[in-house]
Amino acid sequence: MDGNRSSLLVQRAISLNPDLEQVRINYVDCLPAPGQQQRGIIILIHGFPQTSYQFRHVITPLSRADYRVIAPDYRGAGQSSKPSSDFTKATMAKDIFTLVHERLNVTSPVHLVGHDIGGMIAHAYAVQYPLHVASITWGECPLPGTASYDKDKTLVQQFHFLFQAVPDLPVALVTGRESIYIKHFFDKISYNTGAISDADVEHYVTAYSQPGALRCAFAVYAAFEEDKAQNLRWLAEKGKSSVPALAFSGAKSRHAEEAEGMVREMYQDVEVALVEESGHYLAEENPTDFVEKVLGFVAKHTLG
Repeated sequence: MDGNRSSLLVQRAISLNPDLEQVRINYVDCLPAPGQQQRGIIILIHGFPQTSYQFRHVITPLSRADYRVIAPDYRGAGQSSKPSSDFTKATMAKDIFTLVHERLNVTSPVHLVGHDIGGMIAHAYAVQYPLHVASITWGECPLPGTASYDKDKTLVQQFHFLFQAVPDLPVALVTGRESIYIKHFFDKISYNTGAISDADVEHYVTAYSQPGALRCAFAVYAAFEEDKAQNLRWLAEKGKSSVPALAFSGAKSRHAEEAEGMVREMYQDVEVALVEESGHYLAEENPTDFVEKVLGFVAKHTLG
């Protein structure tokens, strides 16, 4: 994450809901350069099998454009705590909302950028807290409640949607084989295969080898059907979201073909962007184009 900005980039953890099961959220917080006026706040939400580390190449460039950048590890992942239950995306979004608006005292609407599972969380955030969201950029995820999700559940490539939702067995089978399992996903859906090094894979393997990490990761998938029901309820009750949305995919990803249609099922105002020469892992496979496309969209919805 660009060492010459290390004095402005800090990694912290904060505990939420102290009266309930304590959830500790780890996050990276990168400010614009001293003396620069902050234009807005960008929240980066990672996917599986990753952590906030997936944004290591883009945090500093985004902050150089005078945005404050906050990248949390969602509950159960990275250095955040591993709670015993509740991995609905509504709750995971509430965690991040509590971190940003209640603990960090952010008062202005934020720009959400969600990838993979992070896209599902970003959607839940935007729908629950629309007055606190200036824009949402999300993709590389078949959102539960859309036609893309129903189709993807039937594809061999998405075997893990069903496998990881099985109680207990997946954890038993993958424990001790985390490296084989996690590397499979990077090998399968990367286009720029050299972008994620063996050391990077090992970083993720270490994260998901922590006690409770696989249990939590798989519980995120086990909650998909509950997420589907919730997303459809929100759509029926509130209609399509008016938050400006960017359908964001890798140009070499199979998700690119369905991204616009999926986002239009849930949002009124939709644009589309592709990260060139990238498969699924946008911020790692082509960070330069990732930053350019995110800033191009975010700037349209930034005041001042």
